[in-house]
Amino acid sequence: MAASRWATFDCYGTLIDWNLGIRTELERIFGVERAPRLLERYHELEPEVESEPFRSYHEVLTLTLERLARDEQIQIPEGEAGALARSLPDWPPFSEVPAALAELRDRGWLLALLSNTDRDFIAASQRQLGVPIDLTVVAEDIRSYKPAHAHWEHFFEVTTAEREGHVHVAASLLHDVAPARELGLRSVWINRLGEQAEPEPDRELPDLSDLPDVLDELVPA
Repeated sequence: MAASRWATFDCYGTLIDWNLGIRTELERIFGVERAPRLLERYHELEPEVESEPFRSYHEVLTLTLERLARDEQIQIPEGEAGALARSLPDWPPFSEVPAALAELRDRGWLLALLSNTDRDFIAASQRQLGVPIDLTVVAEDIRSYKPAHAHWEHFFEVTTAEREGHVHVAASLLHDVAPARELGLRSVWINRLGEQAEPEPDRELPDLSDLPDVLDELVPA
């Protein structure tokens, strides 16, 4: 039994509705018909940008949108290159998330966000969540993007948390479940899109509604 139980979370796509935020801007800028294809391509391009020499997430959002427009041979209207960065602070949480996080806190779990983002963005998203978070580790602090391991390494260094008392929760197989597995950590995959798991997480859920019970099963109080 661990003295402290830590649940770490990816933020965007897991807690905050990342796809809705990006798609809304793509629809506004380029039109509703183009948006589904552009969103799919955006998700292919952003990890490529993050794998290059380090840039802030503000820059990643802008550069990815610019590359998307170039690849699709469409024009970004004047003043809109920074649209994703401007809109991110208003991206909402998934409906069940605040209650699930609050329940975890009530059950004694400590909560941390390990996010590929900047400090001002994560502060805005924490306000959207409306639930106290015990620790945040963002790319801006460590100059590294997941799936590299630096977020987890920094988390364990700062908290001295026991791995037996820790579970990582995330929607991305690439950015989160795979590196958690490489590090020998428990993971819960939030599979909102009905995808197939490779690699396999320890548990799979469609959203966070049942997460408090699942985490209590994985790490009993």
